[in-house]
Amino acid sequence: MKRAVIRRYLTNLRIERDNAALYEGLAALSDDARAARAYRRIAKAECANAAFWVDQLKELGVASPEHRASIRVRMLLWLAERFGSDFVMPTVARITHADHHATPVDRQDYRDHFRDAGHALPRTGLRGQDGNTLRAAVLGANDGLVSNVSLVMGMAGAAVADHAVLLAGLAGLVAGACSMALGEWLSVNSSREFYQAQITARAERLAVAPEDVRQRIAAIYRDKGLGEAAAETMAAQLIESPRSALDLLVREDMGVDPEDLGGSAWSAAMSSFALFALGAAFPVAPYLFLHGRAALVGSVIAAAAGLALIAAATSLFTGRHVGFSITRQFVITTAAAGVTWLLGHALGAVLS
Repeated sequence: MKRAVIRRYLTNLRIERDNAALYEGLAALSDDARAARAYRRIAKAECANAAFWVDQLKELGVASPEHRASIRVRMLLWLAERFGSDFVMPTVARITHADHHATPVDRQDYRDHFRDAGHALPRTGLRGQDGNTLRAAVLGANDGLVSNVSLVMGMAGAAVADHAVLLAGLAGLVAGACSMALGEWLSVNSSREFYQAQITARAERLAVAPEDVRQRIAAIYRDKGLGEAAAETMAAQLIESPRSALDLLVREDMGVDPEDLGGSAWSAAMSSFALFALGAAFPVAPYLFLHGRAALVGSVIAAAAGLALIAAATSLFTGRHVGFSITRQFVITTAAAGVTWLLGHALGAVLS
């Protein structure tokens, strides 16, 4: 029992120290002084949490180990350095609120620090609402790799010629990428249409029942901590500008930017096409240069390398250990590829 408690405390300590290192890194990379101050405040809070777990371990007679930033933290800072903090912030917020035992620092207060930094914590909802580009990119590449490695293994199991495997793999790459692109385009457009309908409904209500809307706006300000009188005053002033009132309602009730509405459908479609094709290319590429058993072995090695990279990237937003993510990815993909290889082998024997 004591061993399990120590293990849990050590895990919590590692999480808090990783979070502190992450925000210190973001502060060092930020060109915005306000954002840097907010990141450092969060890092300070994480250090306080880490100190709490150090004390808990001391009471159990356990010395705290030296800390070295995890691969996840180093990868996120590498991405933030090249693409900016907005690119990784949804993932950072998700990791910061990872499940572990409570500490004296209340993470609800972090929302104020995020606002100080010019960010909003991710909201749940329809696709695109949380702006997690990184997550969508990783999942798109994963879909391409798993589906195409299964297709290639199925063709290889049927013992068909190398050029047939290559042709099937390329066809699967193009067909899958087109399907993903179309699906993403439809998804984003459907989301935009849904949001637009909701905005229109709120605009109509604002026009016919401004008093109801004023009361709703006052309630929003009260929820934000304003007193009754201040909330009523703010609501009365805002209702004088219907456009501003509608903007507030959309942002607070729906959690979207009315100027964006989930992003561009064409950008989403092109990104999905490219990322699916990237993942699908791993098991196919060796057949462009190799032949026979060497091509099959090369395909397996390339697919394994791609799986490891994707699993490592997946661990960024799941919060799971990199080793666990890689193992899980290998097991799932191996099972899928094994089923299609056996099916291809059986069908190849029957059809021949």
